[in-house]
Amino acid sequence: MAQDKPQGSAGPSVLRDLASLGLKILVVVLVFVLVFTFFYGLDRNTDPDMAPMVKDGDLVMFYRLDKTYAVDDLTVVRYHGKQEVRRVVAGAGDAVDITDEGLVVNGALQQEPNIYQKTVRYAKGVSFPLTVGPGQVFVLGDARGNATDSRVYGPVNTKDTLGTVITLIRRRNF
Repeated sequence: MAQDKPQGSAGPSVLRDLASLGLKILVVVLVFVLVFTFFYGLDRNTDPDMAPMVKDGDLVMFYRLDKTYAVDDLTVVRYHGKQEVRRVVAGAGDAVDITDEGLVVNGALQQEPNIYQKTVRYAKGVSFPLTVGPGQVFVLGDARGNATDSRVYGPVNTKDTLGTVITLIRRRNF
């Protein structure tokens, strides 16, 4: 003969299950926050200086721990309190010049097939030619006609960059 369960015994089991679920959700949220605080970063691009590669409204995901940049990498830098995506065009020890022909690195005119505007010097900004110092990179925006980049503020210390861009998420109509 089966014994009947008392009616009040189902309550503690449900509460225990809900508490366990709540703890699991809390752990997942905590891990997510820690990962995106110390390892990865997200930024919504709000400036047109990297068009057409990175457009206004795109979400940029970057890796904070890798700050060894190669030419053509995208990085996130902070200028006047605003995060900006920029392309690395020269690294430590490279000689950079901007001539009538365009961007010259280590005496060689750079062929940049995905850059649709001519690279020009700005009237106000750094003096060329210049040599990028140790632990620095020279960055340019892809929209070379009006980008605020190393032509304005000079080479960037790699320790001051936020990280290497690893992916873009296109956002439209938001």
